[in-house]
Formats: sequence, structure tokens, C-alpha cells
Amino acid sequence: MAKYSTQFKLTVVQQCLLGEVGVKAIARKHGLDHSTVRRWSDLYAAHGQAGLVKKFTHYPAERRLQILEHMWANELSYRQTAAVFNIRSAACIPVWERCYHSGGVDALKPRQRGKPKKMPDPQPLLPQPHVDDETRTREELLAEVNFLRMENAYLKKLKALVQQQREQQTTARKKRK
Repeated sequence: MAKYSTQFKLTVVQQCLLGEVGVKAIARKHGLDHSTVRRWSDLYAAHGQAGLVKKFTHYPAERRLQILEHMWANELSYRQTAAVFNIRSAACIPVWERCYHSGGVDALKPRQRGKPKKMPDPQPLLPQPHVDDETRTREELLAEVNFLRMENAYLKKLKALVQQQREQQTTARKKRK
């Protein structure tokens, strides 16, 4: 939920437009910072009531460059540029400008958010083509037999451990009673 509703912002801006009282007095009356009231007034003047509605926007690198070029060509401040392009936070514009000066257009591209992956995506396992036992070599057959023996021994050991844990649990239950 927004901190201030669109209706509240509109009433504050309309009080500014009447011109009976200054911006600082209106801000003091509503418990706001005068720069906030001035920003709302600029947004309303540039975009109407749509400028006061809360929005979340991500700008691609090309759009960021257009905004910066417009600001430089018209010699606008960050706050004025934000008002012209309906950007909610003028604080992102100097960040874009520093990025552009340090790394060019590529630096304006949005960065990947979050922690980078440490492991690559797993490759899908391809099914092994079925080979007849007659065509396989003696070494391949012995390797498969050894693998199957190890797998069998592992499963026997696992079964013995599970059985031992069950016996320990049952003896522990008998001791409690």
C-alpha cells in the first residue's frame, strides 16, 4: 500500500495550484517535506492526475539513454527530468548517468538480480542404446558384473542399517515403559 493515497496527493497539489499559501506552508500543514509537495506539483503539471498514481517501472537501456540525452540536450535537472518522463524517483537518474560515463551503453543495462548460480544447469541424460551381450567385450561385461555386485552389497548394508535402527527404537520404547 502506498504511503499517501492518490486522493491525498491531489488535494495537496490543488492547494498549491490555488496559490493562496506557499509550498512550505502547505507542506508544514500536512506534515510533509516541501520538496515532496513540489515534486507532486511538477508531476501533476506534466502528466495530470496520472502523474500522482503509484507505479513500478523498469527501464531498458535504450530508454535510459534517451532520458539522459534529453536531459543533457535541454539542460534539465534530475528532478525536472524525472517530472518530464514520469519517473517516481529522481535519484535513479544520476546513477544512470554515472554508469553511462563509466561504462557506456552496456553499463545502462539492468543487472541480473540475486545471487549468481555456482553450478551449471544439469545436462539431460541421454538414454543408452541397448547393446546385446554377445557384441560386448569381456571387459565391459566384467565391469557391469562388478558394478552390480557393488550395488547389491550397498543395498544389503542399507537394509541391515535400517533394520538395526528399528530394533534400537523398539528397545528404547520398551525401556521407557
